[in-house]
Amino acid sequence: MRTVNVYEAKTHLSQILAEVEAGQDVIVARNGVPVARITAVAPKVLREPGDLRKLPGWENFVYDPAIFAPLTDEQMKEEGWD
Repeated sequence: MRTVNVYEAKTHLSQILAEVEAGQDVIVARNGVPVARITAVAPKVLREPGDLRKLPGWENFVYDPAIFAPLTDEQMKEEGWD
Protein backbone atom coordinates (compact mmCIF):
# COMPACT_ATOMS: atom_id res chain seq x y z
CA MET A 1 0.00 0.00 0.00
CA ARG A 2 1.49 3.28 -1.13
CA THR A 3 1.38 6.45 1.00
CA VAL A 4 1.34 9.91 -0.57
CA ASN A 5 1.12 13.37 0.95
CA VAL A 6 -1.72 15.74 0.07
CA TYR A 7 0.42 17.87 -2.26
CA GLU A 8 1.55 14.82 -4.24
CA ALA A 9 -2.02 13.49 -4.35
CA LYS A 10 -3.29 16.79 -5.81
CA THR A 11 -0.45 16.98 -8.31
CA HIS A 12 -0.60 13.35 -9.51
CA LEU A 13 -4.28 12.51 -9.01
CA SER A 14 -4.71 10.90 -12.45
CA GLN A 15 -1.72 8.61 -11.88
CA ILE A 16 -2.97 7.68 -8.40
CA LEU A 17 -6.43 6.88 -9.77
CA ALA A 18 -4.87 4.64 -12.42
CA GLU A 19 -3.03 2.74 -9.66
CA VAL A 20 -6.25 2.40 -7.68
CA GLU A 21 -8.08 1.08 -10.76
CA ALA A 22 -5.29 -1.49 -11.11
CA GLY A 23 -6.10 -2.77 -7.62
CA GLN A 24 -3.64 -0.94 -5.36
CA ASP A 25 -4.87 1.04 -2.34
CA VAL A 26 -3.31 4.44 -1.71
CA ILE A 27 -3.09 6.20 1.66
CA VAL A 28 -3.26 9.99 1.65
CA ALA A 29 -1.35 11.61 4.51
CA ARG A 30 -1.12 15.16 5.83
CA ASN A 31 2.37 15.91 7.17
CA GLY A 32 3.08 12.17 7.26
CA VAL A 33 -0.04 11.34 9.29
CA PRO A 34 -2.49 9.06 7.41
CA VAL A 35 -5.82 10.79 6.81
CA ALA A 36 -7.65 8.81 4.12
CA ARG A 37 -7.44 5.70 2.00
CA ILE A 38 -8.29 5.66 -1.70
CA THR A 39 -9.61 2.27 -2.77
CA ALA A 40 -11.39 1.01 -5.88
CA VAL A 41 -15.17 0.78 -5.94
CA ALA A 42 -16.52 -2.69 -6.65
CA PRO A 43 -18.24 -2.85 -10.03
CA LYS A 44 -22.01 -3.10 -9.98
CA VAL A 45 -23.19 -6.63 -10.65
CA LEU A 46 -26.06 -6.74 -13.09
CA ARG A 47 -28.42 -9.64 -12.53
CA GLU A 48 -30.69 -11.12 -15.12
CA PRO A 49 -33.86 -13.11 -14.52
CA GLY A 50 -32.95 -16.78 -14.29
CA ASP A 51 -29.38 -16.25 -13.05
CA LEU A 52 -30.01 -18.60 -10.10
CA ARG A 53 -30.66 -21.46 -12.50
CA LYS A 54 -26.99 -21.28 -13.53
CA LEU A 55 -25.88 -22.23 -10.01
CA PRO A 56 -25.23 -25.89 -9.17
CA GLY A 57 -28.33 -27.69 -7.95
CA TRP A 58 -30.82 -25.29 -9.56
CA GLU A 59 -30.83 -26.79 -13.06
CA ASN A 60 -33.96 -28.90 -12.49
CA PHE A 61 -35.84 -26.57 -10.14
CA VAL A 62 -39.55 -26.36 -10.89
CA TYR A 63 -41.78 -23.79 -9.18
CA ASP A 64 -44.88 -25.36 -7.64
CA PRO A 65 -47.50 -22.74 -6.71
CA ALA A 66 -49.28 -25.33 -4.52
CA ILE A 67 -46.52 -24.83 -1.94
CA PHE A 68 -47.96 -21.41 -1.12
CA ALA A 69 -51.62 -22.42 -1.29
CA PRO A 70 -53.62 -22.02 1.95
CA LEU A 71 -54.10 -25.16 4.06
CA THR A 72 -57.51 -26.68 4.59
CA ASP A 73 -58.96 -26.99 8.09
CA GLU A 74 -58.10 -30.71 8.15
CA GLN A 75 -54.50 -30.01 7.11
CA MET A 76 -54.25 -27.36 9.82
CA LYS A 77 -55.38 -29.90 12.44
CA GLU A 78 -52.89 -32.48 11.13
CA GLU A 79 -50.11 -29.95 11.54
CA GLY A 80 -51.20 -29.22 15.12
CA TRP A 81 -52.90 -25.86 14.54
CA ASP A 82 -56.25 -26.12 16.29
